[in-house]
Order: sequence, then C-alpha cells, then structure tokens
Amino acid sequence: MQTHALSAQHSSAAFELHSFHFGPAGCKRAYIQASLHADEVPGMLVAQHLRNRLKALESAGKLRGEVVLVPAANPIGLSQAIHGMPFGRFDLATGANFNRAYRHVAEELKLSLEGRLGQDAEANIRVIRRHAAAALAAWHPATDSESLKKTLLQLAIEADIVLDLHCDNEAVMHVYAGTPLAAAIAPLAALIGSQATLLAMAAGGEPFDEACSRLWWDLAAHFGERYPIPPACLAATIELRGEMDVCHQLAQGDAEALLRFLALNGIIDCPDLTAAPLPQALCAPSPLEAVEPLLAPHAGILVYRQPLGARVEAGAVLAELIDPVTGETTELRCQVAGIFFGRSAHRHVLRGMNVGKVAGRTAFRAGSLLSL
Repeated sequence: MQTHALSAQHSSAAFELHSFHFGPAGCKRAYIQASLHADEVPGMLVAQHLRNRLKALESAGKLRGEVVLVPAANPIGLSQAIHGMPFGRFDLATGANFNRAYRHVAEELKLSLEGRLGQDAEANIRVIRRHAAAALAAWHPATDSESLKKTLLQLAIEADIVLDLHCDNEAVMHVYAGTPLAAAIAPLAALIGSQATLLAMAAGGEPFDEACSRLWWDLAAHFGERYPIPPACLAATIELRGEMDVCHQLAQGDAEALLRFLALNGIIDCPDLTAAPLPQALCAPSPLEAVEPLLAPHAGILVYRQPLGARVEAGAVLAELIDPVTGETTELRCQVAGIFFGRSAHRHVLRGMNVGKVAGRTAFRAGSLLSL
C-alpha cells in the first residue's frame, strides 16, 4: 500500500489517499479507482473483491503487468455529510464536482513535444507519457480537492487501461468512453453487461477518464500525419447500476468481469479468465449526443411507468408527475427511441430535475453532455 498526502501544511483538515499496487512495475499497467463520487458505494465493494483476487493472482505469479487499485478514490468526499446524509459528489469547500475540471495536459504537450516525436509509435507513446507526467508534476494545486485530482491523475496518466468505477442514482449497467475507443471498449461492455455504451469525442466538463484518454486523440489531430500517435490509454467510466445496488453477488460478478478484461489485454495470465467466449453484447454503442435527459416540468410525485432497461419508442410515457394538491397529472414522454437506462431515486421532485435518461441512436445534442 502507498499513502499519498493530499493536504497542505496549514489545511484545516488532513486527508490521505491510499493506492494498492500488484504485479511487476515497468510493464503494461492498468489503473482502477472506485467511488470518486464518494457517496457512490458499489465501486468500493467491487474494489474489495478485486483486491482479494489480485492478491491471489500475484501470489500465484499470474500478473504480467501492474495493476494499481484505489479502492476509495475520494477521502475528502467520504468525510462529508449534511444533516447525517453522505454528500460525496461535490466538494463542500468549493462547490466543485469531484469528477469535473481535471487538468487536460494536451495543450501543454502540443508545445513541449514539438520536435521530440518520430515515426516509431511505441517510442512516441513513451515520450508522450513522460511529458504528461512532467506537466502534472509541475501543477501546484490551490485546494485539497485539486490536490486529490492531481494525485489521481499522476497514478493514472501513464496507464494503458484506466477504469473509473461509478454508479448512477438508479440505473442499469452502462459505460462512458471516447469515440476512438469504440472497438477496444466493446469486450468490456460485453463482459460487464452494459445496456448503454455511450461514446463521445469530448463529453464536456473535463471528467477524469477523458483527462487520461482524450489527450491521445487531441495530440494525434494536432500533429496530423507527421507522427503516428495511437489512442494509447483505454479509459472508461463504468456506471455500476444504481446507488443501492450494493451486494456481494453483484460485486463479485463485476470484479470477475473486470479481471477477465485485464486478462484479455495481457495484464493477467490466467487461462481460466480467458477460456470462455465473450458474452453477447446487450447493446450497440450510442453517441453520447444521442442521450435524451428527461426533465421534470413542475414539482410533484414521480411515478414511473417503464422499468429500467426498457426499450422504448419515441413518444412513450416513461413516468407520471402528479401535483399532490390539485391531483393534476402530467405524462412525461421521451422524444427518442432507445434504452431507458437511468432514472431518479427520488419520488417527489422539483421543477427542472433530471428524472430519466434514454440512450438513442442518432446524435441531436451538442455542448456539455454530462449531468452536473
């Protein structure tokens, strides 16, 4: 275990981050973190199952690469509560979302890499990773939450695979990744049983996974045909269903799926993990621009008419919103056909709240594509 201090000398509180390292360093590397939004618990339980399995695999000499596991990625958020309720999505000190505003070093690297790349793609990968690490090392965070973001990126920026474990309010399994990673992410989506695989070149807001992966295609676009720059970091945000889906049966299955994915990518040498054929994909990828957020037009009692995971047609009634005083009922209809993959856990909502998400097939949105 490695301990990473997050707080400056005169901070009002002292926070530490812990990372666990398995397998040989200097080889192919996978980075897995859980519960960056600290009140999203399923990932932390998955991480416990991963830790036990990785210990056993390491003892058996089955690890061909390094696996870095951060089982509780947000000690700041884990310390926060409002009137007894955990509050781990936003930093109470700054109001910032813990999964937004990560440093995107591509702009710095466009300058620092000039004249330092060549025609060897593997050599370019090594140079780019060194420059990305140096750019992060030069960052001087102004707050504890920025220090957390810097530390997490330093652990992940040189990894070949980055998996960020989250969950939604209420949801079926789904995953976010960059569009250039569509083929590479397909086995992962099949293994975890993703019912919505959402792809974007840039989702907006600078989330953690994009800070690790997007720099590669941004640099490739900048340098064009002068140098070969592959998408060398396969990063994804995995939404482990909903906040209340915390049980050993689900967590063990999810951990095994992630281990199978690492084995398929050569980090684990274990025939038991690669012998079985991939399960059939449950969905085709969707552009993130094709996701329709369903917003409450007024306050009221929320009654869902469709189950999670339902395949719905355009115009389908997903829910009813009932005014508790007048009894007036409003039907909430989706405008796109697709998978009803996420919804609110609240049953009384206020005007403007996001109460559902449908993954369609045809892009129709632009700008910032993620929820707050």
